[in-house]
Amino acid sequence: MAVKRVIFIRPGETDWNRDLRFQGWVAIPLNAYGQRQAQRLANYIRNIGVTALYTSDLKRATETAALLAEKLGSEPIADKRLRERDIGKWQGLTQKEMHSWYPTEYAQFSADPDGYQVPGGESRKDVRERILEAFNEYLAADKGETIAILSHSTAINALLAEIIPGVKFGSVDVSNTSVTTIKRGDDGKWQLVAADDITHLDGMSAQKVQELEE
Repeated sequence: MAVKRVIFIRPGETDWNRDLRFQGWVAIPLNAYGQRQAQRLANYIRNIGVTALYTSDLKRATETAALLAEKLGSEPIADKRLRERDIGKWQGLTQKEMHSWYPTEYAQFSADPDGYQVPGGESRKDVRERILEAFNEYLAADKGETIAILSHSTAINALLAEIIPGVKFGSVDVSNTSVTTIKRGDDGKWQLVAADDITHLDGMSAQKVQELEE
């Protein structure tokens, strides 16, 4: 039984999301709003037939995964290859601070967003290579027709741009606890079915936060 559908999930909101601070690998927990988001999401996906849940091992992701697992009835599988981009000494900064405090490095980052390695961290290319490796292993493991991958916005966008024709990095919004679904066509190629689905958050007070949480 080959994997036919994959849903990508971003963790719930943290205080650093709300403050527009880049989180990278910092162990920031969900805030109360993020916990409610995850609980809503758990009820939303409980009946769609998810047979395996893979998650980043960062704190905000594992906390989200634990809430989902209660409804799915299966233990999440943690994998550090699903982590967000490691942004080294820029972790905890806002974009304005990054631009002001490290103007030369930020200019290099802007000029070569795929290949530039943040001081003490990773390049986007590094992220793409590790999440693609993990994705291919999950397909080979063949744990059912529908699997869920709980990762982060940079990592998810990097993978989608790699495996789906016509999708460019950053062209898919990934909000907190959003669901982005892809399916495998008859030709074996992946297709984007739905992006940034947050219908499960209807009725909750809106809180728009930074999309790319690097």
